[in-house]
Amino acid sequence: MRAVVFERYGEQAEVREVADPAPPAAGVVVRVEATGLCRSDWHGWMGHDPDIVLPHVPGHELAGVVEAVGPGVANWRVGDRVTAPFICACGSCVDCAAGDHQVCARQTQPGFTHWGSFAEYVALDHADVNLVAVPGELSYATAAGLGCRFATAFRAVVAQGRVAAGEWVAVHGCGGVGLSAVMIAAAAGARVVAVDTAPAALDLARKFGAAHCVDASSAGDTAAAVRELTGGGAHLSLDALGSPGTAAASVAGLRRRGRHVQVGLLPPAAGGAVLPMEKVIGWELEILGSHGMAAHAYPPMMELVRAGTLRPDLLVTSTIPLDAAPAALASMGTAAGRGVTIILPGSGAPG
Repeated sequence: MRAVVFERYGEQAEVREVADPAPPAAGVVVRVEATGLCRSDWHGWMGHDPDIVLPHVPGHELAGVVEAVGPGVANWRVGDRVTAPFICACGSCVDCAAGDHQVCARQTQPGFTHWGSFAEYVALDHADVNLVAVPGELSYATAAGLGCRFATAFRAVVAQGRVAAGEWVAVHGCGGVGLSAVMIAAAAGARVVAVDTAPAALDLARKFGAAHCVDASSAGDTAAAVRELTGGGAHLSLDALGSPGTAAASVAGLRRRGRHVQVGLLPPAAGGAVLPMEKVIGWELEILGSHGMAAHAYPPMMELVRAGTLRPDLLVTSTIPLDAAPAALASMGTAAGRGVTIILPGSGAPG
């Protein structure tokens, strides 16, 4: 098969022929019809993830067709249209038994713990636990973005953040996760303040329901700007980018008893985030993490997508062929956010 491979961290990847994967005993091989280009892939390429062993094929947001099935799989057949959360749970550990597949102690992650979906085929383990059916009316390009960015934002806003209609929600960083969070919070009836440095990203945030936008490149103290716009601070604030500065600003922009959800990765290489813990105590703030979403939690989100209440298809602003993926991956460290880019390893046309 053809796949994007890098041999060294931070050096240009290349598209080349590699061996096709085989299905794990309890897993499947998926023919990749679409796969998202995510900032987490860039972190992996830069060497920020200790799970990656070189040489490596990145990619963790995917949708496609089941190509081969392991002997231990009961619920899936060749030809099924599927997607999967980027965290593939084991289904049998203590965390999984509690339903907390997103923090499974034995999780695997395509594109991190093993070769990923920037390829024509990808292997996924524990298929009966992790696969999600893609309805025929949902394109592969749209479905690919659900597995990481959209599902992650959905759980961060709805389950962890406990958003309520009428609340003020601040979203720091309007890439794929942040724009998804804007759309989801607005659909829930919240009033959203979007924060980013890129005018194009803020334009998309307005399109997806943001009541106010803050240009962090010129606003100075973004936390103060959020507090002013919200009449005292956000009820819920998310750092969807993942940097010490955005994490601190997200917490500092809360009102009393507000909730901060950390969604963007904070790799050690970026330095530690200094949070105003005296305010966390004095104002009884909540500091929460959010790490993906389990496959069994998809149905409420999928129903809102089917109903048209949520439109993840609008987040897809560009599609590229596999040959363009190495350059696009390298550019993620400097390129301004403009929605979601989807790689099409096959025909080059959305499915």
